Amino acid sequence: MYGPPPHAPPPQRPHAPVGGAPHAFPPHGGAPARPPAKRDPEATQRAVGKVLWAVGMLGGGWLLVKHFLLPPLFAGAWDIYGYMALGFAMATPPLVLYVFIPRMIDRFDPEPWWALLLCLSWGAVAACGFSADINTALEVAVGRATGDHELGSAFGACVSAPVFEELAKGVAVFLMFWAFRREFDGVVDGILYGTFVALGFAALENVVYYSNAARIESLQHQEGRLFGTFIMRGVLAPWGHPLYTSMTGLGFGIARETSRSWVRWLAPLGGYCTAVFLHSVWNTAATISNAAVLLMLPLWLLVVLGFGGMVLYLVRRKGQIIRKNLEDEILMGTITPAEVGLVTSTIGWWRASAWGGDPARRFIEAAGRLALSKWHAARATKSRKATVSADFVLPLRQDLHRLRAEMSRSLGRQLPQPVPWQPGMPAPFKLTK
Repeated sequence: MYGPPPHAPPPQRPHAPVGGAPHAFPPHGGAPARPPAKRDPEATQRAVGKVLWAVGMLGGGWLLVKHFLLPPLFAGAWDIYGYMALGFAMATPPLVLYVFIPRMIDRFDPEPWWALLLCLSWGAVAACGFSADINTALEVAVGRATGDHELGSAFGACVSAPVFEELAKGVAVFLMFWAFRREFDGVVDGILYGTFVALGFAALENVVYYSNAARIESLQHQEGRLFGTFIMRGVLAPWGHPLYTSMTGLGFGIARETSRSWVRWLAPLGGYCTAVFLHSVWNTAATISNAAVLLMLPLWLLVVLGFGGMVLYLVRRKGQIIRKNLEDEILMGTITPAEVGLVTSTIGWWRASAWGGDPARRFIEAAGRLALSKWHAARATKSRKATVSADFVLPLRQDLHRLRAEMSRSLGRQLPQPVPWQPGMPAPFKLTK
């Protein structure tokens, strides 16, 4: 995430190269002057992305209504709506809990809630709607072609669902990668967006499973069916879909970071294929028998834990990138060493209370965006490619100046001001390798 803060005007081209001396601050602490605004070069992509998101949501929403809400209405099966309400009540509380877990893990430069909600809603509405329509059509077609409806159901679970559900969820990750690149910095962001899409998808899918289980339990007197379904889907294996779609997000994250064209194309494809494979393995085991799922569950949990460990490593790596790209800002007098310590602290979000509260949290976000903007700009320069990232460096330096003043007012005392490093002064930090 390296877009300008909500209060900032459209990005401007800095007067100094990335990492050069900042000339934006007047000598006596006055308000820094901004250069004339220029047109946002990514405005068209963002507008197209918003339109595609809206079209996908409308289309997916209609398909959900077509497959789940209209049939009971025309069949007079009013009781199904009650079971759906029960399923919704059971699926929502775990979702509220689960969305905060990846959000808390992404401590450095957290993604904006609006972007995460776009992904969450796409997973629940667009991805579920299109997947339900395609899977149903293919399942019926295979059953009719072979004369074996059980084979059609198996094809839907083991082949169609992994391929088209991961494709539908992956579209949201692609939209973030292509249309909202300012909020998509690398592998951590890709994994986070993929996780949120999948959480939305899994929540609505759970509504369907819980409502079906409750109805079957009531009609066929199968005691414990709803409870067993909840334990399996909501407690033991809630991170199945997030694990699958995170692979797609990982692929797009690698594409965002790499300077090699062939990796930029192959990484998302490889991530998607991995997502399909993992999804198919789990569904195939569930199709064979419940015993196969129970046997595979311990291994599956180990895979999830291993993936979680990898995510923590990548988050730590992101923090190191931010620290390294803020070190020369200390030398230039943009930020103090203590402020860098706040920005790169794993508990910086809580420490912000001692630095002025909300202004300090916005200071942390702005400093993270500044560091990542410089990182992207340096990589683009190395690859001899253009990037909009450099346009945000100067405005973000100015924002740090303004937010420091807000922090001082909030605390009721003047915070130490950064001083440009001069020869003969002690080194303000240990250089990061």
